[in-house]
Amino acid sequence: MTPQSDLSGLVEEVRTRLTRTPGELSPHRVADALRAAGRPVGDATVLAVYEALRRDVIGAGPLEPLLALPGVTDVLVNGPGPVRIDRGAGVEETDVVLSSEEACRRLAQRLVASGGRRLDDAAPWADVRLPDGTRCHALLAPLAQPGTAISLRVPRRGGLDLTALHAAGTLSDAGLELVRRLVEARLAFLVTGGTGGGKTTLLSALLGAVDPRERIVVVEDAAELRPAHPQVVGLEARPANLEGAGAVVLRDLVRQALRMRPDRLVVGEVRDAAVVDLLAAMNTGHEGGCGTLHANSAGDVPARVEALALGAGLGREAAHSQLAAGLDAVLHVRRDRTTGRRRLGEIAVLARGADGLARTELAVAFDASGTATRGPGAQRLLQLLDGGGA
Repeated sequence: MTPQSDLSGLVEEVRTRLTRTPGELSPHRVADALRAAGRPVGDATVLAVYEALRRDVIGAGPLEPLLALPGVTDVLVNGPGPVRIDRGAGVEETDVVLSSEEACRRLAQRLVASGGRRLDDAAPWADVRLPDGTRCHALLAPLAQPGTAISLRVPRRGGLDLTALHAAGTLSDAGLELVRRLVEARLAFLVTGGTGGGKTTLLSALLGAVDPRERIVVVEDAAELRPAHPQVVGLEARPANLEGAGAVVLRDLVRQALRMRPDRLVVGEVRDAAVVDLLAAMNTGHEGGCGTLHANSAGDVPARVEALALGAGLGREAAHSQLAAGLDAVLHVRRDRTTGRRRLGEIAVLARGADGLARTELAVAFDASGTATRGPGAQRLLQLLDGGGA
C-alpha cells in the first residue's frame, strides 16, 4: 500500500501531467502519466491514484464520504487541515485532510461551478445549491483565514415528522400537542432561532402535518424545506449570471406565490424586503402563513421585523401594525450548549402595546427536560388555538 504522503505526491504529479493534454480521466491515462514520470505502475498504485483524482472531480470530492455519514448536518472546511463535521452534538474533526490552500481553493471553485456560479479573485464568495440539494457557501483566502472556507449544509434525507422530533427530544409531550393544534388552527407563525438551531427542520415537520387537501407554496433563497406533504410547490430565487443579469429575488417570488392559490404561503427564511409582502399576505386572508427568522429570542422578533421592513421602505408604525394584526405566534428553538441538542424553547403570541407597537408575550416555556411553564400569554394562545383569536 502506498503511504498517504507518497500517494499525495503521486496524485499531484499525475494531475499536472494530465492537464497538459486533453482527455477523459481513466486508469489507462493515469498509468501512462506514471510511466512518463518514471513512477511505479503497479495495479494498486494506478487504482489508488485514479480513485483519488476521480473523487477530486466528481461530486464533493474528498468531502463526499462525510456528506454520506448518517446524521451529518454540516461539513466545514477552514482552510488546509482536518475537515470538520456537525452531527448534532457540536463540531468535530474528521480524518479527512485537505493538504494545501491550493487544494481548498480548487475544491471550492469546482463546487461553486457545479451550482452555476463562479468563484475567483473578482468574485471571492458565493452561495449556491449543489445538484444533490446541498447548500454550499465558499469564501476564498485571503478574505478567509487561515485559508479558503467552505460550508456545506446537508439536506436531511426524507425529513423528520413531528413524531420523530418528539422522539428525538426536540418536542416535549406538551410541545407536540401545542404545535399540532397550532397547525390545525391555521395560525400564522414564525419559527425563530440561531444558525443551525433547527428552524428549518421544525418548520418542515410542521408543514408535513398540514391537511393533505391544502396547497402549500414555499418560497426560498435556496431550497431546503422538504415537507412530507402531497401538495407542495417550491419557488427558488436565482442569483444574477456572470453578466450581472437574470436575478430573481425572494420578494418577486412571494408576489408570484400569492397568485398561485396558496392555502399556506411559506417563506423559508425571512431576511430581506420579502417580509413586507409576507406581512401583507398574512393580512389579506392568507391564513396559516409561516416562515423562519433569525432571532435571539421570541421577544426580539418585532425589532427584527421592523428593521427588515424599514429597509424595504415600510414605516415603523405600519410594520408593527401589520405584524400585530397578521402574525399569531412565534416558536423559538434553542440549541443546548453542552449536548448540542436542538429543542423548542418557547412559544409566544403577538400583542399590541399601549404605544401601538407590536410586542411578544411568552405563552409557554420549555426547559431542557421538557417541563412546560405557562407565561402571561398562555390564555391568549389557548384562545387562538380554540379559534377565538379574531
